Amino acid sequence: MIKTSTSGGLTPHFSGHETFPLRQMWLKKAFDKADKNARIQKSVFSDEGSIAAFGVGKNMVASIRHWALACDLVEDAPGDSYPLTDIAKAVFDDDGLDPYSESATTAWLAHWSLAGKGGRSTTWRWLFNHVAAPSFTREELAPPLAGYAKALGVTRLSPVTLTRDLETCLRSYAPRMAGGSPEDFAEPMLGELGLLSEERKGYFAFRRGPKATLTDGMFAYALVDYWDRAARDLSSLAFEAIAYGEGSPGLVFKLDEDSVATRLFELADLTSGAMSSTDTAGLRQVHRKPGSTDELRAALIRRAYA
Repeated sequence: MIKTSTSGGLTPHFSGHETFPLRQMWLKKAFDKADKNARIQKSVFSDEGSIAAFGVGKNMVASIRHWALACDLVEDAPGDSYPLTDIAKAVFDDDGLDPYSESATTAWLAHWSLAGKGGRSTTWRWLFNHVAAPSFTREELAPPLAGYAKALGVTRLSPVTLTRDLETCLRSYAPRMAGGSPEDFAEPMLGELGLLSEERKGYFAFRRGPKATLTDGMFAYALVDYWDRAARDLSSLAFEAIAYGEGSPGLVFKLDEDSVATRLFELADLTSGAMSSTDTAGLRQVHRKPGSTDELRAALIRRAYA
């Protein structure tokens, strides 16, 4: 079944990547263009020297800019520069958590921005939160995605643009099996996560279940982020919301119930008691104590890379 319900508060985006999936070093390449004030000049992505600066073609430079914004590396601020986000500095600084963009956690973090938040990646969020079919083709996904876009108020989305966006999304996780240009075989950053596979040519399926490279710290970080957006004022959250709510870690990371339950069991130790799970009379919940979630996130992202 492919659902077509909508999410509020999101500005739809169905382009910008120039049909290039996110590559392993692109976020780091963009980060390294920041100045001493932790800002990237917008002209870096558009002036005559951009091709030489990034070592890729013009369209790829535009794609790197898109992914830097979509993956929360930078903020889309007014003016002539993009400020780096705190999480970008924590990860990619020379003395940061993953200065060479080698850790699978960095890929999980990028996936969370794209499919969990979806601020500039509407198709990514839709695919991971609204598609429940066991397997599907791109052609089967196109009509309900078009309906979703229409429900979000998008009235001028051409079929070509939608098809390209959907194809780029699928190839971000499952590169082409055969045919195409050499560029089609360049390993996308998100391909290592094992979230989506091409079972046979043109037929895709999610890989649900435990995720070996997803650390408990990354799961907990995503949970706090989801909680703040979905139910900031609540001190407890139901297991069902964490496992199946739109934008939840369970759905976005394609975890089964047992995997979610196992990770929730570790929360108390992982967060030094700031969060804990309970199961009373069949009612499974997670509780969190009052306090700064910014501090908790900072601690959890360090644990994610530990």
